[in-house]
Amino acid sequence: MVKLIGKLSHFSSAHVLVVGDLMLDTYTTGKVKRISPEAPVSVLHVEKEESRPGGAGNVVLNLISLGAKVSAVGRIGFDEAGEKIFSELEREGVNTTGLFREKGYRTPVKNRLIADAQQVLRVDSETISSLAEDLEQRIVEKLPALLETVQIIAVSDYGKGFLSRSLLMTLFELAKARNIPVIVDPKGDDFSKYQGATVLKPNLSEAYTAAKLPRETSLDQVAAKILQSCYVDMLLITRGEQGISLFGRKGDRFDFPVRSKEVKDVTGAGDTALAMISMALANNLDIKDAAQLANIAAGIAIERLGCARICLADMATRLLEFDVENKIFDEEHLFALKEALKGKRFVILGLESGSGMSNLVFRTIRKLSGKGEQRKLIVYVRDNDPDEEFVSLLSSLADIDFIVLKCESLKNLCEIIQPEAVYTIEKSKLLTLDHHVALLEPVKN
Repeated sequence: MVKLIGKLSHFSSAHVLVVGDLMLDTYTTGKVKRISPEAPVSVLHVEKEESRPGGAGNVVLNLISLGAKVSAVGRIGFDEAGEKIFSELEREGVNTTGLFREKGYRTPVKNRLIADAQQVLRVDSETISSLAEDLEQRIVEKLPALLETVQIIAVSDYGKGFLSRSLLMTLFELAKARNIPVIVDPKGDDFSKYQGATVLKPNLSEAYTAAKLPRETSLDQVAAKILQSCYVDMLLITRGEQGISLFGRKGDRFDFPVRSKEVKDVTGAGDTALAMISMALANNLDIKDAAQLANIAAGIAIERLGCARICLADMATRLLEFDVENKIFDEEHLFALKEALKGKRFVILGLESGSGMSNLVFRTIRKLSGKGEQRKLIVYVRDNDPDEEFVSLLSSLADIDFIVLKCESLKNLCEIIQPEAVYTIEKSKLLTLDHHVALLEPVKN
């Protein structure tokens, strides 16, 4: 996971084109206190209702949260739901010149009824219809301009009729001519229409359906058949609690187990994974690293109710939880620590490895630890060449949240995020310092 933190540290903004089915996700939240006298059903007393873009729109929102610049291509109707999607994406800074309104088209709406943090019912309002030929032509004419500065294309197919075979073919041809990778989240039982994509990302059920093979068939056989029929470079199958499996055209396979604390709601986890893969590949990460990051992002998403937006701070925090070695930061991995500390309180304790682990050091660490106070403890090792065993011992202590090595790392961290307090131990005494800069000065003997 240390390697992944390093990869995350190199993330920069990327321009992603998201093409797919847009819909409006509505969440009606309340409490159930009684049964209806009219029928044996629960009565939901509504406390609040909120709406946000769903489907391809949720992919867009996750990309924005990850720091991407996004252009969107999709259709909406001349209705209230379509207007809400358009205005929300514009408010997020999305390039909406690729959004088209179609006469007679009803923007899909998914209304999730939630009681006591549990989804009790979903009400869908939609009519699946093919893309009108004149509208398809207008989209095709718009694509070259939209692709001018794009680094990656994410296709989100929810089977609502927007992504026609001819539109996809044109998109893939334009992308290939410009060497732009295309990642597709597919739908349906015919993956041949995605021929020309770089990465195909179905879930387990979709993979078996598209391969037209029984469930007792091995996943390797399913993957081989899909790769043979649709000629994509890589196949990435999401498997729920079993994680993600990546297959190449040469028969190679890599499995990445999922890590989540609890499963609250799987809604939108696939959108989150698609966004993370797109962002990772746009930053020139290897597909295996991209798959692992997507797996982690999806794991965070399913711990939250509804379609969740995962940001780099969420990713950094989760990566830091996986391995005690992730507590140790130098300049290369400092980005992740900055993200993980956003909005959090923390104190800094400066220590010398040459002074060893005295009773005073142990007591001070225990005293400054904020485990019950939502405060983080950062230990800064002041030596230019710290003892490895000393650093390893510090990293094994549960009371220490993070360890920073080298003065430049500490300086760069505190320039962005200010600590609540700064301490050090000198001559067997705990000292409170006015500023972190004092830790960068030579230790007094």
